[in-house]
Amino acid sequence: MSVSNTTHFTNPSTFILLGIPGLEAAHALISIPFCTMYAIAILGNFTILLIVKRETSLHGPMYYFLCMLAVTDLVLSTSILPKMLSIFWLNSREINFSACLTQLYFIHCFSVMESGIFVAMAFDRYVAICHPLRHFTILRNSVVAKIGLAVVLRGGMLVLPFLLLARQWPYCRTNIIPHSYCEHIALVKLACADIRISSYYGLFVLFFVTGVDVFFITMSYIQILRAIFSLPTKYIRIKTFGTCSSHLGVILTFYIPVLFSLLTHQFGHNVPLHFHILMANVYLLVPPMLNPIIYGVRTQEIWDRLLHLFTHKGI
Repeated sequence: MSVSNTTHFTNPSTFILLGIPGLEAAHALISIPFCTMYAIAILGNFTILLIVKRETSLHGPMYYFLCMLAVTDLVLSTSILPKMLSIFWLNSREINFSACLTQLYFIHCFSVMESGIFVAMAFDRYVAICHPLRHFTILRNSVVAKIGLAVVLRGGMLVLPFLLLARQWPYCRTNIIPHSYCEHIALVKLACADIRISSYYGLFVLFFVTGVDVFFITMSYIQILRAIFSLPTKYIRIKTFGTCSSHLGVILTFYIPVLFSLLTHQFGHNVPLHFHILMANVYLLVPPMLNPIIYGVRTQEIWDRLLHLFTHKGI
């Protein structure tokens, strides 16, 4: 019997996603806020891209990085939500093995990329405030393009071993994933092999990316605050710091759920599985929804262009 099961599940053609185990009866209800967040994320991020594309006055480093963030958010939210809604609404739980690995790669790759974009945006704010006369000289278009390429390559290369390791493991326990999407650890836990290398590498990527990126963001803001406090008047200090408020807002919406998720996994041993999965979904859906809202409301140039766009359409 054991041999039969092993033979059956080695390299399965499909996996079964359970959605949110324990809350199956509430799937339809849970789908409403998730679908709303996705719709807002799509609308908001495409609006940011449209405004920056149309307005040549916004063709600068800050807005190029903002467009990179918008594209990353669109890919992240689209990587999980369509399949999740098919589970919630149509009970379509099957996912092809290759599709599962592709989803895993996109989710983790673009999460790493998003963190890298925040570092690039922090560097942009540092140059704009500490070296304002050299801002466009230092961050000319070719430099912005190289930074963007470095962010993409770092994300792709760091996450690629996840994919290669997950593909090589034999899966002989079950093909049921107790999650709403193909998350790395949830998938490799199904392997009937020693997966410590996957677990250790996953922890390395998590702490390396978070640690290095938070360090560089913190260093940038230490220099920014030193420059701000050296300004002559309180009004100028507040106005200058206000140019960083949008960036700080999106950083908090990204890293606070990461920290909360880490703490609940580390110390919340009695926390139900469905709570962990809900938090994992919130972590991937809330930042893409809030980022364009924060930048749209807090950045005067985008807000003005947005009002002009709708006023012009109305006329």
